[in-house]
Amino acid sequence: VQLQASGGGLVQAGGSLRLSCAASGRTFSSYHSGWFRQATGKEREFVAALNRGVGTTYYADSVKGRFTISRDNAKNTVYLQMNSLKAEDTAVYYCAARRVWYNNYGHEYDYWGQGTEVTVSS
Repeated sequence: VQLQASGGGLVQAGGSLRLSCAASGRTFSSYHSGWFRQATGKEREFVAALNRGVGTTYYADSVKGRFTISRDNAKNTVYLQMNSLKAEDTAVYYCAARRVWYNNYGHEYDYWGQGTEVTVSS
């Protein structure tokens, strides 16, 4: 599976962005999805995950209520809708996919996208 993230950019605080992650491969619907981010000088952190089977979603406390992960299997695409953006959301965002659901908030993913940069100005 190859993942291509897009949709990043510069936005003012309080604004919104929608990130997309397009996946190649005909079996994408078999994969669970996740979004992570890494700010300059910081470690990569979990943002959101979606269990493909039951459709359950999980979010980091810092984004809960503001971000929404979703997917469109027909388009082989996963989305991250980001609302009420804050300066601390500035980071490179990565999408990821995995076949096995190891845990809800972990980083154990099989495939990673190249990242898309989000900058929130205050």
